[in-house]
Amino acid sequence: MNKEKFAFDKVNYMLLAAGFAIIVIGFLLMTGPGSTETTFEPDIFSFRRIKLAPTICFAGFLFIIYAIMRKPKKS
Repeated sequence: MNKEKFAFDKVNYMLLAAGFAIIVIGFLLMTGPGSTETTFEPDIFSFRRIKLAPTICFAGFLFIIYAIMRKPKKS
């Protein structure tokens, strides 16, 4: 098999996997108890869920964009 035909190399795939993991971590940080019709949960406005988790998700998407745009090294 000729490696010249592949658009990505091993490093690109590892970077894509790392970016995907960062996004999953960001979404997991967004989870938590929600408010219902009878009770109000003030945790929905916490720093972790409003600012930190979306920032981590955004960083993961930027990481994935870098992984896609990265040109494999010619050997």
